Amino acid sequence: MTEPPTGSPWDPEHDDRRVHGRHATPAQAAPPRAVPPHRGEAEPPLEGPLHALSRAAWQVVLLTGAASLILGILVLVWPGASLFAAGVLFGVYLVVSGVLQLVAAFGTHRTTSLRVLAFLSGALSLLLGLFCFRGPMQSILLLALWIGIGWLIRGITQTLAAVSDRGMPARGWQIFLGIVTFAAGVVLIDSPFESVAVLTLVGGIWLVVVGVVEIVTGLRIRGRAERIPRAL
Repeated sequence: MTEPPTGSPWDPEHDDRRVHGRHATPAQAAPPRAVPPHRGEAEPPLEGPLHALSRAAWQVVLLTGAASLILGILVLVWPGASLFAAGVLFGVYLVVSGVLQLVAAFGTHRTTSLRVLAFLSGALSLLLGLFCFRGPMQSILLLALWIGIGWLIRGITQTLAAVSDRGMPARGWQIFLGIVTFAAGVVLIDSPFESVAVLTLVGGIWLVVVGVVEIVTGLRIRGRAERIPRAL
């Protein structure tokens, strides 16, 4: 048998794989190995959305409860000042809504009837708002009459709707609530100052109760939120 001549393509020295491997760049010859991070430099886990949401939930509930509690205490301690502030805010509301309705009467409505209706409503609201700034008693009186008329209309419509619709859920309770609302509106219109004073007292007590309940709820939510892992 004859030996293969030197320079044969089967010669290991002329093997293309060895040649390419010999002339390959270091990056092509062997892929770089990842350097493991140091044990002491471990990154802290990111805060998960569930953990952030639970933390924000108890903070919002706690702040809302504290605000309701403080407002309720202020209303109970200074009922006269609370009524005066409510009357002033009501006057500001009437003035702002009246100006907006007057602007809408000249800018947004296309038909003449809507323009006239918006103008009359805006002018009446503006006049009532200016009437509130004549003194605290006028604003409180107007506020009481406004609430009383609103309750009166709501009670009538709710009672008639419940009486006419036999398929309404909790029909008896709806009728009862409509009658009570109507009676409260009549009382508020008949004796506005005494009724508003009682309404202020009830509102202050309600705010205190709501504030305490929300504070307790926020603390309970906080206790449960601490059990949620940070990464979730």
